[in-house]
Amino acid sequence: MADQDLGTQIEAQFNDVVRRLQSKQLFQSNWDIATFAIFFIFIGAVLALILLVLIRCCCGWCFSSSPKKKHGKHKVGVDNMAMEP
Repeated sequence: MADQDLGTQIEAQFNDVVRRLQSKQLFQSNWDIATFAIFFIFIGAVLALILLVLIRCCCGWCFSSSPKKKHGKHKVGVDNMAMEP
């Protein structure tokens, strides 16, 4: 019985989508438009971040051709021998 209810719900939703496509009115309210816009802004932000990561990974090798010189650590202060085991 639950499978039959699920099947009829899916069929009703499919028929609703087909009816909206045929009437060329996909958005019935302002909330539909707002949800659609927020969804695509989110997807655009994720794609932009992925693009920035790829640029950083791929072009990072180009700009790091000069070797970096490491300076040795210089101790400052006095060693506290009481803290030694």
